[in-house]
Amino acid sequence: MTKLSTQVKGSLDITTPGLHIWRIEAMQMVPVPSSTFGSFFDGDCYIVLAIHKNGNSVSYDIHYWIGQDSSQDEQGAAAIYTTQMDNYLKGRAIQHREVQGNESEAFRGYFKQGLVIRKGGIASGLKQVDTNSYEVRRLLHVKGKRNVVAGEVEVSWKSFNRGDVFLLDIGKLIIQWNGPESNRMERLKGMTLAKDIRDQERGGRAYVGVVEGDNEKASPKLMEVMNHVLGKRMELKAAVPDTVVEPALKASLKLYHVSNSEGKLVVREVATRPLTQDLLNHQDCYILDQGGLKIFVWKGKDANAEEKKEAMSQALNFIKAKQYPPSTQVEVQNDGAESAVFQQLFQKWTVPNRASGLGKTHTIGSVAKVEQVKFDATSMHVKPEVAAQQKMVDDGSGEVQVWRIEDLKLVPVDSKWLGHFYGGDCYLLLYTYLIGKKQHHLLYIWQGKQASQDEITASAYQAVILDQKYNGEPVQIRVPMGKEPPHLMSIFKGRMVVYQGGTSRANSVEPVPPTRLFQVQGTSANNTKAFEVLARATSLNSNDVFVLKTQSCCYLWCGKGCSGDEREMAKMVADTISRTEKQVVVEGQEPANFWMALGGKAPYANTKRLQEETLAITPRLFECSNQTGRFLATEIPDFNQDDLEEDDVFLLDVWDQVFFWIGKHANENEKKAAAITAQEYLKTHPSGRDPETPIIVVKQGHEPPTFTGWFLAWDPFKWSNAKSYEELKSELGNPEDWGQLTAEITSPKLDVFKANSNLSSGPLPIFSLEQLVNKPMDELPEGVDPSRKEEHLSVEDFTKVLGMTPAAFSALPRWKQQSLKKEKGLF
Repeated sequence: MTKLSTQVKGSLDITTPGLHIWRIEAMQMVPVPSSTFGSFFDGDCYIVLAIHKNGNSVSYDIHYWIGQDSSQDEQGAAAIYTTQMDNYLKGRAIQHREVQGNESEAFRGYFKQGLVIRKGGIASGLKQVDTNSYEVRRLLHVKGKRNVVAGEVEVSWKSFNRGDVFLLDIGKLIIQWNGPESNRMERLKGMTLAKDIRDQERGGRAYVGVVEGDNEKASPKLMEVMNHVLGKRMELKAAVPDTVVEPALKASLKLYHVSNSEGKLVVREVATRPLTQDLLNHQDCYILDQGGLKIFVWKGKDANAEEKKEAMSQALNFIKAKQYPPSTQVEVQNDGAESAVFQQLFQKWTVPNRASGLGKTHTIGSVAKVEQVKFDATSMHVKPEVAAQQKMVDDGSGEVQVWRIEDLKLVPVDSKWLGHFYGGDCYLLLYTYLIGKKQHHLLYIWQGKQASQDEITASAYQAVILDQKYNGEPVQIRVPMGKEPPHLMSIFKGRMVVYQGGTSRANSVEPVPPTRLFQVQGTSANNTKAFEVLARATSLNSNDVFVLKTQSCCYLWCGKGCSGDEREMAKMVADTISRTEKQVVVEGQEPANFWMALGGKAPYANTKRLQEETLAITPRLFECSNQTGRFLATEIPDFNQDDLEEDDVFLLDVWDQVFFWIGKHANENEKKAAAITAQEYLKTHPSGRDPETPIIVVKQGHEPPTFTGWFLAWDPFKWSNAKSYEELKSELGNPEDWGQLTAEITSPKLDVFKANSNLSSGPLPIFSLEQLVNKPMDELPEGVDPSRKEEHLSVEDFTKVLGMTPAAFSALPRWKQQSLKKEKGLF
């Protein structure tokens, strides 16, 4: 019987933010290692638990992902486990059904580097992604401009089209082919994914080459490799247009009452837009249909137990009855734990014991007051690998070793610099802790925003070496600057300082700025860091404490909204920044020298809304487009400044006002239609918004603090320092002449590349099973390579005799391929 195991329950820390992922194997939930997060097999089903923390409250999203080639049994098991996990979480989770190819933006958003869909599954013996292996041959179709999904497709020119980006991965070389009609953002995202495969899966020991589809002649050697692997070049398919969703559909809402009286599902329409909260009765279950785009199921807390248990099944039956696509997204909402997305479909949504509004804050970057919960060292995890994924294995009192990447090698960091992280450097931090008497290790890879590409690659490569030195035991955690997890902060006991640039190297000639400003956040030794921000008055925020270091003095500026704990932690971290005596400055009582050091007084985030203890609304960011002549908005969950793209227009909705941010490369029509587009958003909003809501148009580079205040650690120089696609391309570190690498790949002597040749488009002649299976060498037809018999089979015969597709076979380890060939008479 499918039941949530004690092992799964015991390994869960349901209070620490982060992701847990399981794969369904033999009807059981098996944890997926964090090193392979973001990689999914299309023959499998997965369960993803996302834990979010907002002040004192914790919220949960459970997604079950269905691969297109997964079995009905696996799909059923995933659905049942999702319901059981929700029960274990006492009905506080939102349940999501995700179908391959139609994943929600929230789901894609968990995997910032991209979602990679691989061929095969557990039934094919594919247990996990084999990192640091050159025995790879796959073609990835990269789709999506923001949250990328890369699906594995047939290794052939037939898979290509003119509008998308494709990655041909053959181990030592990853070739990015950009369709002539692909846009700049798609090319950038493709390059990010290619570099991520190179640095994370290959430890930096591979090359990334780029072929521009509209100028293939400029890359003759790379095209030689592509034609060798993909077969004869053919006419490419036309670009596939992105799915366009009519705003009228999003605004179309119908609420249905659901009952299973007399053992039959009975659905009755009760209301249409605009909806009010009092339509939902605690004794019942409801289905909310958003124009067939998404189906919500709401479970009343006092509803029939059987009805609550069958909520997901009811939604799937409803989809069938309405003849909606099987891939239609489904969310199951629990009474009292509704998501902000669900709440905003109603005219007014109030929460008991709190001011009315849209509900709890999901946005990590919100400036609204967030009370941080102190870590309880007694809540030790049962399984250390899961604890490491949650990034809070203990209170940070273990043993720590820190190295800096210098000349691409590891150099120990002097003890006086421990806790200081410079944006121009990369660091490796090995943390050792005990569970019982056994040692466990975490390996943090901290990468500065201004570190060179060589150093970032070297940090990944050195992490592999260090990992091998400790017998593959350390759990690797990559930490981009500004995304430091609580456990990393706890190691330095409230004395962690992150600098925007610079280095702590002994031979550094970089001048130290005379004035520096640090934003301090945290309430205890386990969750505090100081993060350097631009030394200008606009960087201040009434909810936090700031440390201003000048050549003559060090100020401790306390905003009106900060707590006593925050002030105490700021004093501690200030001693790390400067050894001089601190002058405490209360907001509103600043001396003239304070403002002089910041270049003069200027407005900053200090409105009453931003000082409230609990934010009653959820700030929401949407990427907007009117390229088709219709307003389209795609929500970006857990947003930050990096989500604002220069090519686009974005809408930041903070309920009582709407900001319209225009990127400098947005098209002229979007710029002209800015205010009209925002008005259209308000008019078509499902909850029936006030059309008089103020609309504020903001242009890139001229953002007021009332806008930047919703983003954590806003960097005003982000775009002026950002590198173009061409600059990133030139930094790939490729050889001047591709000739030697091309020869290695195209030469038949190198078995490592030819062993995994694509069978449907390879140059080898095709023979029948009878001519090849269990035949000695002297009885084989002329032209057969005895060591590669399987490559002479048709795809149909190959799948029949080996029990898997060529792509699945090519992903197997070499020893497993040979073993299978022996078993099937093809060795």
